Amino acid sequence: MAKAGKSQAKDASPKASPSAGTRARTTDDTTVRGHRWTFLTNHSHVLILLHREPGIVLREVALQVGITERAVQRIIQDLEEEGFIRREKVGRKNQYEVLTEQPLRHPIENHKTIGELLNLVAP
Repeated sequence: MAKAGKSQAKDASPKASPSAGTRARTTDDTTVRGHRWTFLTNHSHVLILLHREPGIVLREVALQVGITERAVQRIIQDLEEEGFIRREKVGRKNQYEVLTEQPLRHPIENHKTIGELLNLVAP
């Protein structure tokens, strides 16, 4: 009986999960590199990559974070709407600028800036 349940879980479509658009598609309940969760959110992972490589393409961000390109688009839209990044079209590509002086959003950490977070995790 246990094998049948395990098999069913492996065959389940990623779309069945409410977070399928924001999590790496794997055959078990793990994300990138075998971990079910990380200390930083997908928003922060995307922000880190945009900071490291301002001309990075969505596909590469999606691959590195372990989420879909559509999820990356939504995150970039969130970050832009809230004033954490600027996007500029350069030819056919986007160039991103992270606005490092912005404070972090949650009351527990809003005494720190985006730049301070990036200096800590993405020097």
